[in-house]
Amino acid sequence: MKESVNDLDVKRDRLYAILDELDSVAVAYSGGVDSTYLLAACLKVLGADKVLAVTADSLTYPAGEKAGAQRVAQQLGVHLCVINTRELDDPRFASNPPDRCYYCKAELFEEIWAIARQEGLQNVMYGATRDDLGDHRPGMRAARECGARAPLLEAGLGKSDVRELSRRMGLPTWDKPALACLASRFPYGMTITATRLRQVNAAEDFLRRELGLRQLRVRHHDAVARLEVEPEDMAWFMEENTRQCVVTAMKELGYTYVTLDLAGFRSGSMNEALPNFAVGAAKSRPVSRDSA
Repeated sequence: MKESVNDLDVKRDRLYAILDELDSVAVAYSGGVDSTYLLAACLKVLGADKVLAVTADSLTYPAGEKAGAQRVAQQLGVHLCVINTRELDDPRFASNPPDRCYYCKAELFEEIWAIARQEGLQNVMYGATRDDLGDHRPGMRAARECGARAPLLEAGLGKSDVRELSRRMGLPTWDKPALACLASRFPYGMTITATRLRQVNAAEDFLRRELGLRQLRVRHHDAVARLEVEPEDMAWFMEENTRQCVVTAMKELGYTYVTLDLAGFRSGSMNEALPNFAVGAAKSRPVSRDSA
């Protein structure tokens, strides 16, 4: 059943009430739909002097995302701190186990807490929503262990709710395509390297730039590039000129074979290889605010 406008207003007011109880916050800010709305809500409730946005920059993030995040942060009038993360230096991440994201996010939130304490901020938060509960998200476990909060989730907001509330606020990200760390393009167990990350990034950048595609993934299977696009965009690839152009570009980037996934784009498709999402959990590293 479609949610009523009043139900959405109730959730928004619940979010504002949660934020109003806080003194000051550091927001893990990617520039995506969810974290941008969370940041804007924090600014509305707490004011710019009580809010800090923290953005991570590394090879695992799609090209141009940092610049986009900086532009939106400037528009919102919030101070932005950019930290350089080196996930590939951690073999627990680079070896790409099913709980890869746990190690990345544990380190990230430790760094954000350190910045928060330095700036005298009392809380750290991130933009998880209700929809994130239905997928394999080890990074959320790391965030919880670090003491970070997810107010959008606490308020019961889903991704469609966040998009609508973002549209109402006039945020430029309200219809931004879903993005994810480039490490998600590789099958679990395949080592993640700087070279492979650059290859995937270049492939996706080509498809966006040359074909004008908005929502897509290039899944990396060694010599094979498996393209995930929206079903309505698949017809593009049946046109001879487009097909040849894409194949040529992918081969120039180092792929031997190019395939179009008929199931289309879906977030977290690499998780489909995990049996019932029953993965071996990484050993938790207890992380307190005092030790972060």
